[in-house]
Amino acid sequence: MANSMFSSVAFTVLVALIVIDNNISGAIAGHDFGHATFYGDMRGRGTEGGSCGYGDPFAQGYGIATTALSTVLYNRGQTCGACYEIYCANDPQWCLPGTIKVTVTNECPGGPCAPPQKHFDLTMPMFLKIAKAPQAGIIPIGFQRTWCTKRGGIRFAFEGNPNFLLVLVSNVGGAGDVVDVKIKGSWEATWWTMKRNWGQKWETDGNLVGQSLGFQVTTSDGKSLYSDGVAPANWAYGRTYVGRNF
Repeated sequence: MANSMFSSVAFTVLVALIVIDNNISGAIAGHDFGHATFYGDMRGRGTEGGSCGYGDPFAQGYGIATTALSTVLYNRGQTCGACYEIYCANDPQWCLPGTIKVTVTNECPGGPCAPPQKHFDLTMPMFLKIAKAPQAGIIPIGFQRTWCTKRGGIRFAFEGNPNFLLVLVSNVGGAGDVVDVKIKGSWEATWWTMKRNWGQKWETDGNLVGQSLGFQVTTSDGKSLYSDGVAPANWAYGRTYVGRNF
């Protein structure tokens, strides 16, 4: 649904939103509430790509435990990488007990994802962990931000040319959503602030070829992590380098 919303489906789902709003009162105290649908198939195919810039979620280590967010929650890509705990709320016909934990990798535009809706478009396997069948279509949910637990270090994937370096920052633990990235070459006296290009891709137009590179990553909770010497002096475009993690 995240990238293949048809107007007829959107209308049907919007009607469903109105009908099931009355079921939301069962949300656990302290949680926010909204709705969830799914996209892709049972293997997670159809969820590749996405507006966060991660590309293949399986290659990046996210697997099937991902979600696309509505416009309000997505916040122009600033929520990319954040993790949420979600449960199906007070719909005995379709809800299964328990919770799931997912990472934000995409935006769900339009239809039930349009402002001011708080909507999650889950992968099909994750949806079916909290809903009894695909026929549930759309379910009321409770949700809250949660700590991201990732295996290995933060990944820095390089693209660009000698005068433009674009870095995809992924597999971030802790709060998960990166709000600031700084880079420092071994010949430089100061850290350079990188600019968000889109999603979790960050850029700098300085020439850092031939220098070993360190990174400072800051997440939305204000915590920062320094990783010196992440990329060696002979780093190359098209390669991924790994630093420390939260």
